[in-house]
Amino acid sequence: MNIHPLIDDSDTLSEFCDRLAKSDFVAVDTEFMRENTYWPDLCLVQIGNGDEAAAIDPKANGVDLSPLLDLLVDNEDVLKVFHAGGQDVEIVYNLTGKTPHPIFDTQIAAMALGLGEQIGYANLVDAMLGKSLDKGARFTDWARRPLDKRQLDYAVGDVTHLAEIFPKMLDRLRKTGRGAWINAEMEKLADPANYANLPEESWKRVRIQSRKAEVLGRLKAIAAWREIEAQDKNLPRGRLLRDETLADIALHPPKNQKALAKIRGLPSSWAGNDIGGRLMDVVENADALPEDEMPPRKKRKPGLGKEGALVGDLLKLLLKIRSREIGVAARLVAKADELEQLAAGEREDLPILTGWRYEEFGRDALDLVEGRVAFAVRDGKLKVTHTKDEETADA
Repeated sequence: MNIHPLIDDSDTLSEFCDRLAKSDFVAVDTEFMRENTYWPDLCLVQIGNGDEAAAIDPKANGVDLSPLLDLLVDNEDVLKVFHAGGQDVEIVYNLTGKTPHPIFDTQIAAMALGLGEQIGYANLVDAMLGKSLDKGARFTDWARRPLDKRQLDYAVGDVTHLAEIFPKMLDRLRKTGRGAWINAEMEKLADPANYANLPEESWKRVRIQSRKAEVLGRLKAIAAWREIEAQDKNLPRGRLLRDETLADIALHPPKNQKALAKIRGLPSSWAGNDIGGRLMDVVENADALPEDEMPPRKKRKPGLGKEGALVGDLLKLLLKIRSREIGVAARLVAKADELEQLAAGEREDLPILTGWRYEEFGRDALDLVEGRVAFAVRDGKLKVTHTKDEETADA
């Protein structure tokens, strides 16, 4: 593969992206820093197609990233390949308001191929290519310039290996017929709704022990204020105001700004400065949460007492056995709450009762709940047996 020098000018980048635009796929990775900022600070973009690859310096003076971003978000003819690409996709969304599409994530694909629940990149490279990665540059300060050869080799290596792994994974998915198993997961990763940090929605991420409309109204207002302040100051939201402190203020609102000095987790200076004044304005003017925005009450799981919990445990055991037998990560097949719902007698809108999940696991899960499945040890291995089959054999 042809590895180019660091691209740090607009003309070279445009020519490079023109060539990549003719590819069936491109492997993509990014390096960024976000420990001290709200927005991830993009420091490097690595991209390649199997024939050539390069690192692109978004911090280079005057470089125009438009050809790269057009390739990632507007060119539907080129598949974009990531590994655990959520944060990479977020960066592209922050820059463009769009997400890369179509998209393929090798970590998700690895679940369908039985390579683990959340296999790391180094382990994937070892499993698929038999190569060991040099991890020495993992903790590089990618924002610092200049970047040396070892850092750039490490960074570009991520996409050169990825470009080699992808066709092998695709071939295995085709041979096993499991490509369709992961389509929905890929679409979820590319859904722009996952990356829109809407201030008015941010309260839903904060845990609070209350369902009172006035408390939740304050929570919504304060959380939205925090999000806007954090974005404006480019600070991590938790550094500005931690979730626990935010929830405490919503539950026990201070009577005036001076009282902010007594709240654990707030700087005492907020009792008299502008930011404290803005917070108090929000607290004092917050409206109760409207009825149509109240979070739904958690439904009690009918019948999921001690016996139901035991059935749930048996379903987890069944999932472990079936996942091992078919060579797929259990997490891709079923979620824990789905098993609880099934154990409680629910049947509607459960993914495990539709499509490939039903064929590979859901049918057996129903048989277990309805008394047609048992467990047995045969040849030293735990197996699933169908009682109706046993009865037929006995007859």
